[in-house]
Amino acid sequence: MIFFVLLFGVLYKTLNIFTNLNFYNIMNLSINFLFVSKMAPDDYVGFTFFIGCMAMMAASVFFFFSMNSFDKKWRTSILVSGLITFIAAVHYLYMRDYWLDTFDPATGLGDSPTVFRYVDWILTVPLMCVEFYLILKVAGAKKSMMWRLIFLSVIMLVTGYIGEAVDRENAWFWGLLSGGAYFVIAYDIWLGSAKKLAVAAGGAVLKAHKALCWFVLVGWVIYPIGYMAGTPGWYEGIFGGLDLNIIYNIGDAINKIGFGLVVYTLAVNSSNE
Repeated sequence: MIFFVLLFGVLYKTLNIFTNLNFYNIMNLSINFLFVSKMAPDDYVGFTFFIGCMAMMAASVFFFFSMNSFDKKWRTSILVSGLITFIAAVHYLYMRDYWLDTFDPATGLGDSPTVFRYVDWILTVPLMCVEFYLILKVAGAKKSMMWRLIFLSVIMLVTGYIGEAVDRENAWFWGLLSGGAYFVIAYDIWLGSAKKLAVAAGGAVLKAHKALCWFVLVGWVIYPIGYMAGTPGWYEGIFGGLDLNIIYNIGDAINKIGFGLVVYTLAVNSSNE
């Protein structure tokens, strides 16, 4: 329910923006998108926000323009890949501006855009779970598997947000709950019903499924490191000196673009079989 409410809100806001655009507004949006001269030369966090934004947008253009090059059965998967990176690019634009507006040159720090970050994740991470269902449809995957993965991803994100932004004193507890949902997802795709379907499909589908599984197992582990770097707990002595925004930004670029490239490669290999 939370996922669909947020998705409706983003779509409504996007439609409202585009229906009220004129030439002057388009120019302002373009200038705002590209304008980075106020960024301090040593603001490495702001730099990763900008690079992340541009990388996600470039990936979106690539995925959207390549859709019609493949069989109909893979177009939805490519479309979802483009939506994941496009939604992330829009949120990175806002996160970059939020960071720059709160950046203090004296300390070299700004406020972490936690709310924007989790709004982005509550939309994009479930879509990443949808990718498993879409590539496994050829092996008979049912929607129940998709909804189970979406539900677990929402639990993972909601509990993570509570620990990072609402109940920071008990961040370790909420992080534990979030990690539990993550491990159930990892088990399902590595050893559960999703794995069985991938084996049944074989060929390019099995290779793509394995690649996505590795992204979840290795790529998604980047996020708990960022979580521990930005919240109080017994782990402060290990990760306390790291900047959670740089960690999150690297994780997003690797996982979201990587997911899309795996699906793109699957579509290419399937077309050549």
